[in-house]
Amino acid sequence: MGNPRESAAKIVCAVFEKDAYANIALANELRKNDYNDLDRRFLTEIVYGSVKMGITLDWILQKYVNRPMKKIPPMIRAILRISAYQVFFMDKVPISAVCNEAVKLTKKYAHQGTAGFVNAVVRAMDRERAKAKFPDEDKVEVLSLSTGHPLWIIKRWTELYGFEEAKKLAEFDNTEPILSVRTNTLKITRDELLQKIRNAGIEAAESKIAPEGILITKHGALDDTEALQNGEAQVQDESSMLVAHVLSPKEGEFIIDLCAAPGGKTTHIATLMNNKGKVLATDIYSHKLVRIEENAKRLGIDIIETKEIDGRELGKLYEGAADRVLVDAPCSGLGVLRRRPDARSKKNPEMINELPKLQSELLESGARAVKKGGVLVYSTCTIEPKENEEVAEAFLSAHDEFYLDDTGSFFPITKRSEKQVQLLPTKDGTDGFFIARFVRKG
Repeated sequence: MGNPRESAAKIVCAVFEKDAYANIALANELRKNDYNDLDRRFLTEIVYGSVKMGITLDWILQKYVNRPMKKIPPMIRAILRISAYQVFFMDKVPISAVCNEAVKLTKKYAHQGTAGFVNAVVRAMDRERAKAKFPDEDKVEVLSLSTGHPLWIIKRWTELYGFEEAKKLAEFDNTEPILSVRTNTLKITRDELLQKIRNAGIEAAESKIAPEGILITKHGALDDTEALQNGEAQVQDESSMLVAHVLSPKEGEFIIDLCAAPGGKTTHIATLMNNKGKVLATDIYSHKLVRIEENAKRLGIDIIETKEIDGRELGKLYEGAADRVLVDAPCSGLGVLRRRPDARSKKNPEMINELPKLQSELLESGARAVKKGGVLVYSTCTIEPKENEEVAEAFLSAHDEFYLDDTGSFFPITKRSEKQVQLLPTKDGTDGFFIARFVRKG
């Protein structure tokens, strides 16, 4: 039997020191240890909480530690972070347990002197809590610290949407994301799948925005879910299911998914085509293409061909060949921070200035591959106008052979009037997503 706090420290260390993904590292650790439900929940909360509030925890710890955090060994930093999270954000955990476990873990990964240091820090955090009080002179800084968001993101959202909306966005990111799965309609109907999932003791409901979507509100180990194992369902964010519907592929067509990995949208496109026609899925990383192939096989899809190609070169290779092209471009990901808490510390303001160049190049390349009368869809999982509306508008200004379609009218359940759609978590209750649909004139 493993130790949940040790597992948490190892995961938090891997996330901050080795750029590991919290969800993957957590899933791997849960597989290795036979934790009961209580320990699973405890471990999950510590991991996601410590990763989500990492910036804040380091700010707090610096009030009690008389040396720069970067000079503390990585695993000890992780032990201090998870301890600080338990002290300040988990009311029901006894301080004695936090302290004893932190010292025990430190002795395992460092010498006795370091254990004394960790013991002193944890006890001081409990005894002198006032030291960790956020400064109240600057409400933007307080919002950054209280929600665990980098200050530059809060400043940017305040500039774009106003402080109150920035506050709602940051608070939304700290709510628990709902797991959503897409019904593989090649094998089963949504109603049948929903009943099957509920019969397995999982709490679930229909998505209100995607006809294949199912929202899972309470579940155990996903690895044991039969529908995922046998290809009746695919994990996919609810808002991202809208993209394939906006592309609106038809049976027998040739479709290109230009930045396809990990393949959720690719397999959705093939499913909407009833597995008839051809979908070319491209990416610059061959190991990511393997994941698409594995998913396609599990889902019973055989019309997807994968190819390792730099998306910026694709237009030259497939000029005017495709009925439809999807450019789901690399982006800052500021619309999905709720789902990817480890991304917060990896983002920087330079991305917003640098990414539009790549996004525009990919869109240009994708456009070149679209035949006359064909469709080009541009999507991102960010809420940043520089990466969304400004990229789309610049593309239209340079390409009078394309026009902007009524993107929102292609939504499958609730139609929208926008020519290009920006989904906002605070208004739509989904991940932040941008979608624009262009048509090449015939």
